[in-house]
Amino acid sequence: MSAVVVLGVSRSGTTLLKAMLDAHSKLAIPTESYFVPQLWDRHGERPNRDELLEDLSRLERIRQWGVEPPEPTFAEAIDAIYRSYAEGHGKSRYGDKTPLYMQRLDVLPRAFPEARYVHIVRDGRDASLSMLAMRRKPRFNLSRPRGVGDFACAWQREIRDARRFGLTHPYLELRYEDLVAEPEARLRDVCEFLGLDFEPGMLEYHRREDPALYADHPRLAQPPVRDARSWRKEMHDEDAELFEAIAGDLLTELGYERAHPAPGRSARAAAERAAYTARLGVWRTALPLVRKSPAWRLRQVYIRRG
Repeated sequence: MSAVVVLGVSRSGTTLLKAMLDAHSKLAIPTESYFVPQLWDRHGERPNRDELLEDLSRLERIRQWGVEPPEPTFAEAIDAIYRSYAEGHGKSRYGDKTPLYMQRLDVLPRAFPEARYVHIVRDGRDASLSMLAMRRKPRFNLSRPRGVGDFACAWQREIRDARRFGLTHPYLELRYEDLVAEPEARLRDVCEFLGLDFEPGMLEYHRREDPALYADHPRLAQPPVRDARSWRKEMHDEDAELFEAIAGDLLTELGYERAHPAPGRSARAAAERAAYTARLGVWRTALPLVRKSPAWRLRQVYIRRG
């Protein structure tokens, strides 16, 4: 039973695609997990059984899923958790949708051997508008973008990383704009790639979703909406120019029209790239160390109380 992993930069339509796939009678995809890289950083491939079980018992997300912690190797533990979730929903296959994993693609094959990856890509300028409009702001996380320039850096880096990852793993790339314009046709493509029969009920996902559970995804209670965000109408021209100065080459490569084919602001773009790269480097160095320390356990207590 191969897992289905939805890849995508934050605010690129991953939740919409997850809702459509989860509406399939054979596929269950839970809420964003977050814990896979955490467990890998703490335990590696061959975890100590008692220590792993103790950590699994601390994870609020697993309790929310109604899953009992298993015993095992790292991959066996992840498989048992997701398999139990799928079986609890009467389905035979499972998947994951956690945009944060775009920053830890190296862990995914260790967690989900033989997985198939669907990467949804959205115009980064629209995605950045969606990010800035979020009501729930991310908790302390140095890797999370703080503005348009930050987002452009993250968008370019994560998409390029995912496309390289796709050269050596079963991978399908899908444009968000195509999915909302032709949902049935594009879902048929996805189902064929995943070895599933298309089901019309996948287009009725919005009848199953409670928008109250998704504070920043109110449109999940509606059929797909084209132009949910329009950078041409909503984005300040100087922000569009900055985004294109940083990530314009990738916009062109992906077939997105540009407002500034030869943008200025090169000094600002270079500064944004340098600042984001430095901050990300610090975060990636510090995070595994923090996760192996007692601070990780205190964090789980904080999440549970919250």
